[in-house]
Amino acid sequence: MTYLLDANVFIQAKRLHYGFDFCPGFWDWIIESNAKGTVFSIEKVHDELIDGSDELSQWAQARGDGFFLPPGDSIVPSLTRVSAWASGGDYDPAAVSLFLQVADYYLVAHAHANQFVVVTHEIPANSSKRIKIPNACHALGVKVMSPYDMLRTEKARFVLASGVKMHQTGLEPVSAV
Repeated sequence: MTYLLDANVFIQAKRLHYGFDFCPGFWDWIIESNAKGTVFSIEKVHDELIDGSDELSQWAQARGDGFFLPPGDSIVPSLTRVSAWASGGDYDPAAVSLFLQVADYYLVAHAHANQFVVVTHEIPANSSKRIKIPNACHALGVKVMSPYDMLRTEKARFVLASGVKMHQTGLEPVSAV
């Protein structure tokens, strides 16, 4: 599978579970998976991430077009399809307008055009006030999952490097030998 990551995956990783200072393995895994051609994001997400002047902004700036995919001619039919779906739904005009201006629209279109899996922390919601990524994905036949599902599917492992060995299950620390 090839994955496209939403901005909230990076932002929540930095703020919560995978801070650069205590879980560099997550960020290394993201970079290594990108090098293998399985994990990407899009240019519009890059633009959102570099808005700040923090560690995440610097990390995003260090990635290039090989990580943050630029929009190309190949996604134009999907942009049209996603736009038609959003405009033809039961969403308030303001919700449609906002959706068509933000990275979410391009993320879904990129995934639709390339048969990628969208990875996001968003969950579906039946609201006319905001278009959620999972709702758009489900309506357009695009697979969507949480970052945790992606990590489990890909069997990612972030192992302690502080001289502590883990049992085979990886659940209990044991003394280093």
